Amino acid sequence: MIRSALGLLLLLSFASSPADEAAFLTIASTTSTEHSGLYDYLLPLYEQQTGVRFRVVAVGTGQAIQNAMRGDADLLIVHHRESEERFVAEGYGLERHLLMYNDFVLVGPDSDPAAIATAEGMLDAMHRIAQLPIPFISRGDNSGTHKREIELWSQAGISVRPASGTWYWETGTGMGPTLNTAAARDAYTLTDRATWTSFGNRRNLKVLYENDPMLHNQYSVIVVNSERHPHVKRAWAEDFVAWLLSEEGQQAIASFNTSGAQLFFPNASESRSP
Repeated sequence: MIRSALGLLLLLSFASSPADEAAFLTIASTTSTEHSGLYDYLLPLYEQQTGVRFRVVAVGTGQAIQNAMRGDADLLIVHHRESEERFVAEGYGLERHLLMYNDFVLVGPDSDPAAIATAEGMLDAMHRIAQLPIPFISRGDNSGTHKREIELWSQAGISVRPASGTWYWETGTGMGPTLNTAAARDAYTLTDRATWTSFGNRRNLKVLYENDPMLHNQYSVIVVNSERHPHVKRAWAEDFVAWLLSEEGQQAIASFNTSGAQLFFPNASESRSP
């Protein structure tokens, strides 16, 4: 149960409040948390305790951060550390809290022409794709997944810009449409595991490379700074974040699954480690 006095006040105030714009907390979010069904499971648990309702605007991490910078959200849930830290450092957000993690996986056709399944590491896998070259489908949308993919190419010493339109294709879309394109073209792509687990149109695609520390996928939560945007519902957002980081909220995240597979692994306690 919510332990804060604010939680009780929220419950009492919403019992008599009209269902207007002020009755919502707006979350600027990455797509994987929304498309996986996590919010459909998680948010009602908090709503039932407090009466607070939510609007989730799910876009790529880059766009979600831009939305929050404009003050179009009360809090932010995304997955690109450098962008998150810059958001806080520039005064748009309050403290960055670790929330949960999963990982990225490299998927491709089951024939695996680049022999990714036998790669000696993630960077070796990237080199194998580029050297053949084999079609690779990128989101190309400034999302957290796209940002991580570009970082991996850079770490492998590979410039994909000259290859754009040859073996390297950018969809400019979300993860689902990008996976659809990869499936249609028997191509490789990088995806977060939650979206992959929930994805139905796999055709000949399969996970070919996984469980590499370089594929760690950390999600964080940040309350938007009300000093920058006075209309932000800071107190309500902070209470919700406190719940997400509490034992109750973290257990709720751990309990969410698809077909028996846990999609997100809570790790808020790491934010509080010495």
